[in-house]
Amino acid sequence: MISRRQLWGLLALTLMWGVNWPMMKLSLQQLTPLYFRASTMFLGALCLFAYMATRKERMWPTGKELMTIAALGVPNILGWHTLSIFGVQELASGRAAILGFTMPIFTVLIGAAFFGERITPRVRVAVVSAAIAVGLLLWHELQSMTGRPVGVAWMIAAAISWAIGTLMFRRAHLTLSALVVTVWMLLLGSLTVGVLAIALEPVPAPVSFTPAMWVSLAYGVLINYGAAQLIWFGMARDLPPATSAMSVMAIPLVGTLSATALVGEVPHWQDWIAMGFVMMAIASVLWPARRAAPPLTAQ
Repeated sequence: MISRRQLWGLLALTLMWGVNWPMMKLSLQQLTPLYFRASTMFLGALCLFAYMATRKERMWPTGKELMTIAALGVPNILGWHTLSIFGVQELASGRAAILGFTMPIFTVLIGAAFFGERITPRVRVAVVSAAIAVGLLLWHELQSMTGRPVGVAWMIAAAISWAIGTLMFRRAHLTLSALVVTVWMLLLGSLTVGVLAIALEPVPAPVSFTPAMWVSLAYGVLINYGAAQLIWFGMARDLPPATSAMSVMAIPLVGTLSATALVGEVPHWQDWIAMGFVMMAIASVLWPARRAAPPLTAQ
């Protein structure tokens, strides 16, 4: 059963990551994808490292622990964060978020197929509701996306990678705390993405950045790679994969709606209908189960 603290964490995470999608779109107007990811991820990881160090936890992994962290970082950090930023570059930010958050569906299906996860009736309802919501939200974009197959492919691949990473993280034998592992995944991931950026993209010119650009970068560092990562990986470790995955299904709706104010992307009627199905998916996995009545005993 999910606790009240976890519910508040989910609400905060939904708002943080929802607004992050149009914020990324703003950043990509003046910064190339890999440099954007490398810079915000590295600075965010440094902030997290400083925060975790104040808690006096063991921060430095051994060689074996570092190998586990690197293995978890491939799907959770390199796969999701790198592939998704290319998707955001190709698609409207709200629609990219919708495609990226097909992750819960893949989490359930992959978990059932390869990890022996049980698909309960509630999870079935959540998967169907989420699939209907995604279909509605993509309705308006089907024709335009036929001309952007690369962007769609980036986002679907990112969603699959994140789903695999969520399942792996849940099952990993961690001798460091989940939050310390998160910090190291981000640090190692940012260094790898940074090397790719230097090799593949032109060097950015920060002197030309607008104030809006600096705000979006600060948001990426402090919120997306700061507070939100702490909340997500804490829950991904404590909650069943299907529950933690489905519980973030409202994020693309926040991303779609906030994109109106930030980058001028106007939501359509399908967005509002889809909201009801998303709420149904979330309720299916988060609503407390009814307790069974105690058996009657003979008097």
